[in-house]
Amino acid sequence: MSIFVEVDHVDRVFNLPNGGQYIALKNIELKIQKGEFISLIGHSGCGKSTLLNIIAGLDNASQGGITLEGREVRDPGPDRMVVFQNYSLLPWLTVRENIALAVDEIYSGNTQEERELVIEHHIKLVGLGQAAKKRPGEISGGMKQRVAIARALAIRPKLLLLDEPFGALDALTRGGLQDQLMKICQESKVTSVMVTHDVDEALLLSDRIVMLTNGPEAQIGQILEVNIPRPRKRMEVVNHPSYYALRNEIVYFLNQQKRVKQRRAAQIQSPAAIARNGLEKVNLDIGFIPLTDCAPLVVAKEKGFFQAHGLEEVTLSREPSWKEIAKGVAQGRLDAAQMVAGMPIAMMLGMDGQAPVPINSALTLSRNGNSIVLSKHLYDKGIRTLADFKKLLAQSPDTAHTLGMVHSASMHNLLFRYWMAAGGIDPDIDVSLTVIPPPQMVANLKAGNIDGYCAGDPWNSRAVNEGTGFVIARSLDLLPGHIEKVLGVTEDWAVKYPQTHVALVKALLEACDYCDDRRNREEVLGLICQEEYIGADSKHIRPGFLDSYNSGTEAEPEMLYNFNQFYVDQTNCPDRLEMVWVMAQMARWGLIPFPKNWVEVVDRVLRPDVFGQAVRDLGLPDISRVRRTIELFDGTVFNLDDPIDYLQNVKIKRDLRIEEILIEQIGSQCSIKIPA
Repeated sequence: MSIFVEVDHVDRVFNLPNGGQYIALKNIELKIQKGEFISLIGHSGCGKSTLLNIIAGLDNASQGGITLEGREVRDPGPDRMVVFQNYSLLPWLTVRENIALAVDEIYSGNTQEERELVIEHHIKLVGLGQAAKKRPGEISGGMKQRVAIARALAIRPKLLLLDEPFGALDALTRGGLQDQLMKICQESKVTSVMVTHDVDEALLLSDRIVMLTNGPEAQIGQILEVNIPRPRKRMEVVNHPSYYALRNEIVYFLNQQKRVKQRRAAQIQSPAAIARNGLEKVNLDIGFIPLTDCAPLVVAKEKGFFQAHGLEEVTLSREPSWKEIAKGVAQGRLDAAQMVAGMPIAMMLGMDGQAPVPINSALTLSRNGNSIVLSKHLYDKGIRTLADFKKLLAQSPDTAHTLGMVHSASMHNLLFRYWMAAGGIDPDIDVSLTVIPPPQMVANLKAGNIDGYCAGDPWNSRAVNEGTGFVIARSLDLLPGHIEKVLGVTEDWAVKYPQTHVALVKALLEACDYCDDRRNREEVLGLICQEEYIGADSKHIRPGFLDSYNSGTEAEPEMLYNFNQFYVDQTNCPDRLEMVWVMAQMARWGLIPFPKNWVEVVDRVLRPDVFGQAVRDLGLPDISRVRRTIELFDGTVFNLDDPIDYLQNVKIKRDLRIEEILIEQIGSQCSIKIPA
């Protein structure tokens, strides 16, 4: 589908009377499809209305621009109509005359009769036939807003822009108008962009919700897909299995931004602390995803390990998806983040068409912890093994089987694909793999949107406990001790704050050690279950973390002491072998080219030197993981010395690309590709 409206890297800078500048918007990039309904949401001062005015042509971007159907927007035009909160009606004109004002201007070449028909149609469209001869002072606020909507729609705009159109109305009137607007947009197929503060309004009306960070320099912090079918009815929307998960993500984002605003205000009132203890930076924002293996980050904060190493204020930012983690680190919103294993390589090589961003990883945060969950209805059909699943697919070639994973560069995706391919299933042909954020997995499984998924807990145990799914395989059994989550920072950040980087690794190392002492697990469980972290019932986290692991099958629950592994067995040292295997799997499925100069690439990403300094400072032995091969559940052996041979001989794969990466240019003009 072609792009209808494109917001192309828009900045908006205002000059201040004192000669300074206020940067309201920074690097806003958004692509809107024809017929989409987009909501802009965020706290006051985040630039929502400024962005809407730029799209309308009522204001101009300081940098970047807007295109509508490929044409640049510079001025207002009849192809874009704005509905303001304050109605903007002429008080001496009737309802019909206010609408006629716009129609007569735009359709001046039409006959009077034709124009009258357009006016009458739109008066009826918004249900104002009885009030057509009344002036604004004689009708209610809700009716005035309906006049404004009718006037906007009467000229058949290509783009309808709404600036908090129902913000001043009572709840009952607002609800009625929302329903009416939804119906009109559905019937007219008009593309709409709306500014709102109302979370429920945004979920009811929108296809996507664009959430803006606080100003100054407001950016798009997150874009939420509202996967609720149309046409929509209010109660059906509220009862949709994804509704509250989506609502919670928006509210959590807004609460985060509120805390950011408060912190910034405090910093203005009292000057920022001068770096002490030899550290270049002492206040950090670190991103994480609400999963059991975020435990080291939570423990480092709650047990004071960050502060003990001179990091005075660390804010843990719960992110809605791994995509937002990558974006937050790349744009500098986050100093560091918990990342899926392949993300540093993926960002380094510019996977999925993204600009390459050099990422450093000096610490492995966790190992194991994932499971492959299939829907309970498949279990009821007799599916117990990979062979059973293969047989089911063969018997139902015309049935689409959709499976969820959390990120293309994650071990969830790579091990899920490996598991299927080992059983003769092509994960790109025989099934459909789709990216779904971890917190939305269970809701999608329950709704029947997917037949299974691979994710980390608590979402697997929750599916089991709720009777929605069963565990058919555990990542611990597919590749024991596999790398799972890593610490990631941009290379620029690591260069700028080297001692802070070491301090961060030291704090997290001690936290990892604390998490893997089983005497502490009950306390750690209480910490990570808090609302600001995972916010889940502890019964969904206990299996594998503290208690026996229940797969939701006839098999007896099993005690798995390394199901979540944070420190033991040299968990934490960055390991080239593991990263090359990850990179090879991404290349196997066509996600990236495999670098002919893979040693050079991996050595730029991994920072064992930082890890080494950290462990030495802590008085721990600086011992790297032993040189070895990787052996998987199907008997395949991966040798670090010849990954290209492995790739050339693996059976199920995509077209293999082996290219030399001009690594010295990544981070500047980054050119890749000298074919091998």
